[in-house]
Amino acid sequence: MTNATRADIRDVPLAVSSTGAGRDRDTPAASGRFKRLYNIAEIRKAALSALPRPVFDFADGAAEDERTLRRNVEAFADVALLPRPLNGAASCDLSVELFGRRLAMPLVIAPTGLAGLFWPDGERESARAASASGIAYCASHGSVCTLEEIAGTGVEPRWMQVFVYKDRGFTREMVERADAARYSALVLTIDNQLLGNRERDLRNGFTIPPRFGLAGTLSTATKVPWLLRMRTALPRLTFGNYVRPGHANDIASLAGRLAELLDPGLSWAEVDWLRKIWRGPFIIKGVLHPDEAREAVQRGADGIVVSNHGGRQLDGSPASFDALPAILEAVSGRIPVLMDGGVRRGSDVVKAVASGAAACLIGRPQLWALAVGGMAGVQHMLGIFRREIDRTMGLMGVSRTSDLGPHCLVPSRFGRR
Repeated sequence: MTNATRADIRDVPLAVSSTGAGRDRDTPAASGRFKRLYNIAEIRKAALSALPRPVFDFADGAAEDERTLRRNVEAFADVALLPRPLNGAASCDLSVELFGRRLAMPLVIAPTGLAGLFWPDGERESARAASASGIAYCASHGSVCTLEEIAGTGVEPRWMQVFVYKDRGFTREMVERADAARYSALVLTIDNQLLGNRERDLRNGFTIPPRFGLAGTLSTATKVPWLLRMRTALPRLTFGNYVRPGHANDIASLAGRLAELLDPGLSWAEVDWLRKIWRGPFIIKGVLHPDEAREAVQRGADGIVVSNHGGRQLDGSPASFDALPAILEAVSGRIPVLMDGGVRRGSDVVKAVASGAAACLIGRPQLWALAVGGMAGVQHMLGIFRREIDRTMGLMGVSRTSDLGPHCLVPSRFGRR
């Protein structure tokens, strides 16, 4: 952590929320450099201003017409919160227990590749922010630094994302490295057997490593703070977990190797195999079909993440929040069900938990926050979510996350047009 980052955290005054005496005393107020970043939408705008457009679109964009991306966000408007203020909620306990660990709130940082493109050492910056905020961090297979370097920060709980590759030996190696580095959970992402058609990247001519066309070059030239921060990091940008002695380790070569490793033939046989070689909590991410959820339980999964990869893979697939009820019914409480996709407000988290989700994963907001402030930016973003969850529960008259349930929700016409 840089001295500048430490100062950002140390010098930001603490806030007391208007929702109740003593609330939010441990959360930095929206002041100083983050004064105007009072919600996730404003953080996104700041990231757009801070980043070259091709880099911003790499995180912000999705597959083809981006219908699933939009629906992920819009789906939360189809249910409304039903408050009971006379229940009284002078203070709220936002914590949840997940896989034997107590999290300060029902949030997990989702695995997002190349976080180090948005801020130097972005993965470790984000991991430290998650740990400082009391939530879990899931490392991406495509991190710029290695999984061992992330583990070296000592942050807990930490989860590791894996793919199943044509080279099963390499898949096993990644799992064994995660075990040796004491990751507490393994997250198998299943919806990336083919790469999605991300047309913003095609339009921008975005490549790994970044090579900008004329428009992108002009955009980059106006982003002097990003260029100054990244001037030493960009030449060293790579996929740390794929570096091999005696092989080409530049990011272009590694990106090509990664794409070739993906296995379109991924099946339940590989799930069974991974379940045998991983001893800790085993989570399957990318489940949208209730039959697949039932099968996951039967084959020994310890958790499921309802996810469409943020709309970045199959455009036209259902929004995660739309798919959640059928998955929950199929699982019938036997294992925790998490979800990601479109979470932009604390009230979205409350709606997901009230519907039956154990927690929500957040991806893009983490990258936007990294782009505007590194570790301090991610802590600020998580503080926004915490205050919004707390305020929403307080206004609903709900004191504990365990008291949230379907009785807190009603159908809404807010999202209808």
